[in-house]
Amino acid sequence: MKRITVIGTGYVGLVSGAGMSDFGNDVSCVDVDKQKIDLLIKGKIPIYEQGLEKLVYRNTKSKRLHFSHDISDAIKSAEVIFIAVGTPENETGNADISAILDVAQLIGQTINNYKVICTKSTVPVGTGKQIIDIINKYNTNNIEYDYCSNPEFLREGKAVSDFQRPDRIVLGVTSKKSYEYMKDVYRPLYINKTPIIHTTVETAEMIKYAANAFLALKISYINEVANLCDEIGADINIVSEALGSDGRISSKFLHPGPGFGGSCFPKDTKALVHTAKKYNLEMHTVNAAIKTNYLQPKRMLDKLEKLLEGDLSSKLIGILGLSFKQETDDVRESPAIKVIRGLQKKEAMIRAYDPVANNSMKKIFPDIKYRLSWQSAVKDCDAVVIMTEWNEFRGMDLIKLKKLMHSPVILDTRNILNITELKELGFKFDNVGRK
Repeated sequence: MKRITVIGTGYVGLVSGAGMSDFGNDVSCVDVDKQKIDLLIKGKIPIYEQGLEKLVYRNTKSKRLHFSHDISDAIKSAEVIFIAVGTPENETGNADISAILDVAQLIGQTINNYKVICTKSTVPVGTGKQIIDIINKYNTNNIEYDYCSNPEFLREGKAVSDFQRPDRIVLGVTSKKSYEYMKDVYRPLYINKTPIIHTTVETAEMIKYAANAFLALKISYINEVANLCDEIGADINIVSEALGSDGRISSKFLHPGPGFGGSCFPKDTKALVHTAKKYNLEMHTVNAAIKTNYLQPKRMLDKLEKLLEGDLSSKLIGILGLSFKQETDDVRESPAIKVIRGLQKKEAMIRAYDPVANNSMKKIFPDIKYRLSWQSAVKDCDAVVIMTEWNEFRGMDLIKLKKLMHSPVILDTRNILNITELKELGFKFDNVGRK
């Protein structure tokens, strides 16, 4: 097993660091954010992710997982260094890799013996070469090292299980020696015959973007099919079931809704398009997925306006669900943001509730009213909009919901409510592709 340093304790870095320590490695997670590290040292997890708190606790107690502010010292003591800092979208639509390059410079200035430098962050194709160039520039003593691109494929809400039982491990390496080092990092998975894709750095970088863009395509495609089902009277749930039963297609990511969000799909699709343009290529299908996703939340607003007969001004709207998907407090690029902004433009009043994401959304909309239960969020509302597919909302008592509301109007953008029951109770309702 290896001595590992993970630079960056965000979503990817913390899950990966805790996961690798659970494999028996000695892992130090470091970050420039002193407040975040202090919280982690105290055993407090700054993000909501199912199973992560137990994983961190188990491995800190076993002294395999450590947290520190001292990045330079952690670099020196490591055999393998994982770069897991953020790569947010910049003003051009590409990924901002400035934090990645800053880390590369620090590694070049600090490296003291052979190490494998491994990137976990999602980066555009060609970033690995830039990282190597910067390390070489500052590695004045010509200390030997190797580079690896090891993209992550973690679903928020299921990241711990995804890390522990991945579909595959992608290792884009620069030498056989670095490949052997990385196999040792993932030894429990290697022993269990988890598929390992041994390839070049550029191919590994491309695999990550190709995978995320394809999944985004599936979501946008099923949303467009659902929109057509709305118009012709077909049932998208049955259409999706039939599509998913085809082994060539599979049922995953065929669930219609208000559009995709999160830290990956919106950013990565744009970054892939931006990369292609550098080579005078157009990603027509990916561009279409981006456009469809941009329009989908607006379609939800149009549906709500129809339900309320065109006037949202001064109407009290309850928003149930703020995170971009269930089992996470991540609201980055959440469709709920666009819907709330649209409601504000139309001068509607808003109450909102999410089981875990209220505080995250408060940073974006500090002035809307947040509640601590769905019951208090819907009370006296003129309409309710379900934006996230939390099980709590699937199991709502619809009789109680109707009694609490001012008028029984509901827009179910996730298709989680029983249509027959809504009809029997006299709700005025709409959904996505289930007329």
